[in-house]
Amino acid sequence: MTPNNATDRLTDIGAYSLATSEEIDAVRSILLDNGHFPESARIAYLGLEDPRRDCSEVDRRFRIFTLDVKGARPKDMVVSVTRNKVETVIELDTAVTGELPVLEEEFEVVEEILAQDQRWLDALAKRNLDVSKVRVAPLSAGVFEYPEESGRRILRGLAFVQDHPGDSAWAHPIDGLVGYVDVGNRSVDKVIDLGVVPIPAEHGNYTDPELTGPLRTTQKPISITQPEGPSFTVTEGNHVEWEKWSLDVGFDVREGLVLHNISFEDKGAPRRILNRASIAEMVVPYGDPSPVRSWQNYFDTGEYLVGQFANSLELGCDCLGEIHYISPTVSNARGEARSIRNGICMHEEDFSILAKHSDLWSGVNYTRRNRRLVISFFTTVGNYDYGFYWYLYLDGTIEFEAKATGIVFTSALTDGETPYASELAPGLGAPFHQHLFSARLDFALDGGPGRVEEEDAVRIPTGPKNPRGNAFSRKRTVFTRESEAIRDADNSVGRTWVISNPESENRLGHPVAYKLHPQALPTLLADEGSSIHRRATFATKALWVTAATEDQRYPTGDFPNQHGGGAGLPEWVKADRDIDGQDLVVWHTFGLTHFPRPEDWPIMPVDTAGFKMRPEGFFDRSPVLDVPAPAMGSTCHS
Repeated sequence: MTPNNATDRLTDIGAYSLATSEEIDAVRSILLDNGHFPESARIAYLGLEDPRRDCSEVDRRFRIFTLDVKGARPKDMVVSVTRNKVETVIELDTAVTGELPVLEEEFEVVEEILAQDQRWLDALAKRNLDVSKVRVAPLSAGVFEYPEESGRRILRGLAFVQDHPGDSAWAHPIDGLVGYVDVGNRSVDKVIDLGVVPIPAEHGNYTDPELTGPLRTTQKPISITQPEGPSFTVTEGNHVEWEKWSLDVGFDVREGLVLHNISFEDKGAPRRILNRASIAEMVVPYGDPSPVRSWQNYFDTGEYLVGQFANSLELGCDCLGEIHYISPTVSNARGEARSIRNGICMHEEDFSILAKHSDLWSGVNYTRRNRRLVISFFTTVGNYDYGFYWYLYLDGTIEFEAKATGIVFTSALTDGETPYASELAPGLGAPFHQHLFSARLDFALDGGPGRVEEEDAVRIPTGPKNPRGNAFSRKRTVFTRESEAIRDADNSVGRTWVISNPESENRLGHPVAYKLHPQALPTLLADEGSSIHRRATFATKALWVTAATEDQRYPTGDFPNQHGGGAGLPEWVKADRDIDGQDLVVWHTFGLTHFPRPEDWPIMPVDTAGFKMRPEGFFDRSPVLDVPAPAMGSTCHS
């Protein structure tokens, strides 16, 4: 096995601890002292950088994007708190790089600016609407045939009627109307009014007794108790040990949960599986070609920063059982530290049968129950709510599950369903759309280099070597360069991808490996010539593999907001680097294609998408032979 060297030493001395309020205060002070944070500046992103791969000393470095509301050029900076130094400063030309993420304070600006525009007011008057009851969703603009928008911070606004403060405005979309707003100059570029469309009248207030009817009284309590406490331990605030697993839990305002240094104990020693795992991007492309909605494509991670909207989770509601919470610290727009109370939830779950056999010859009746460790957070981005759940299992399996819920984005329908939208309620529609995620998986099996192979099931035709036609086999194809590893999933052949370390072998002489099991649901459905295809190219393929490079962190590049496309993965793989036996990163695209149904209204039950990674010869034999039988006399009876 290859030692983890510098990474192990850094883990021991706390390089992966969460950002603290003192560190964020220090970043702000360093920027102020060096003239990089005037009163007009706003923090668009502040996040802890990963330790350098070749560094054996802790250097707590933060990356910061600042936006100047008075019009000075945005900056991309790196500050070392350890050395009290601004390391790098890059002034950005946003017409080239793309815009910084949307600021939370800009959300209200769109509605405020439109409410003062006469064209907007005239459009509302045509519909007999009171502007005070109109809510405007601040939506990222994308990049289309508007050269005048280049280098300017644009948001687009679609409107909804809120009849009273507790009313769900999503039930009353004002269709045929959209406003284009320059939030930097606080001006309205244009108002597009395609004419009056009837506004759906039926409310969608999902807690109203009119819709709920009498609440159920049939549910008996489910009590999940661990009288001796949970089986996991948390030290140093974020280092977790559980059932042979060890890892460091991180948090970033852009990516949300980040898991570092994921290892599994085998023969008394920890074995590295992943250096880092995160969901590095999420895009929600809409499929309605209506002129007021054909531009709807949101990068919830890169444009809105899902981590900053993490919910404060509540026991018994969001998390059930013996819970350990972590409250990550982030920065607000003024560079002030803010704690997200109970932003990360961690608990154990019983997960049915782990292994079972009743042997007719030996008489052995064997049952072992499975458990998993759950590490999760929930975030709200506009109308949708997303849960990000990482699961670790007793047998070495790692799983990720995204949970999508909240309120579907609505439109008005005058003639029932269309080819691009479902009807949810009388006159109320919801455009078809996708939720596509990119997992960034920095593999380091036994701390060493990686190789990726594609495995397909193979049918064998009847012939001399298969006279009865019953044979089938498998085919593995090694990816040697980045260009070869841009792949689609294919359930018809049970396609999986095997990540191995060619320098570390199991007792059978085979390279130790993990296998990535995709769900193989549709990737990006937009046309190849579309703007969203250029901007979200990562989502067009289920697999990408790149050489590990510290500054290649996001599959859409650093600044997807109003970026024309081609950044990130499609740009990096042009180098066509060698990936066989190298330090590499596996990128996996997965997600949901949502054709909304009446049952998704007025609030959507959770839908899920994800993937699994299972050991494939990583261990010499089953790693769960030491799991004890269920305790007699408690819940298991002889």
